[in-house]
Amino acid sequence: MSDTSSLPPEPEGLLSADEIIDIVDEHDRVVGQSPRGVAYERGLRHRCAFILVRDARERIFVHRRTARKLVFPSLYDMFVGGVVGAGESYDETALREAEEELGVRGLPRPEPLFRFLYEDGPRAWWSAVYQVRCELPVSPQVEEVAWHTFLTEDELTARLPEWEWVPDGLEAYRRLLAWRADGGR
Repeated sequence: MSDTSSLPPEPEGLLSADEIIDIVDEHDRVVGQSPRGVAYERGLRHRCAFILVRDARERIFVHRRTARKLVFPSLYDMFVGGVVGAGESYDETALREAEEELGVRGLPRPEPLFRFLYEDGPRAWWSAVYQVRCELPVSPQVEEVAWHTFLTEDELTARLPEWEWVPDGLEAYRRLLAWRADGGR
């Protein structure tokens, strides 16, 4: 795990590593709490929300994460979102994270689609996948987003083998495509 002590403080004065999050079991039941950095270091299972954002033209918001992110820095992602805070619901997190990362207010409540347990070696988190339409002009959060654009599904598909994507987002996108192919069940 990278040392976060040399990073500048985030606007609220705390590094995201210090944020308290819920720790959950294999059935997504809360079993404790931990600072986010400790949860990452120890591979403690927690919760995340993934929100696929489309604009009025049905294009998908795609971005490259900043280099200061604790997990998957500088990789591309087709979802906005983040870790569910202690005592926060997936739904609350989805709306908060989407508005924060897109730099908008008044976004419609994201629509929940499905959940899955993401596991990659020592890392594991319950992942709630959402979708939302954003017809507002975006001004992405500079602490989270280094670059962004909106791509059609075909453009996104063409870039999947070309760009280095966050593995959890890529898995969520693959599951989303399968979920749609199965009629959204």
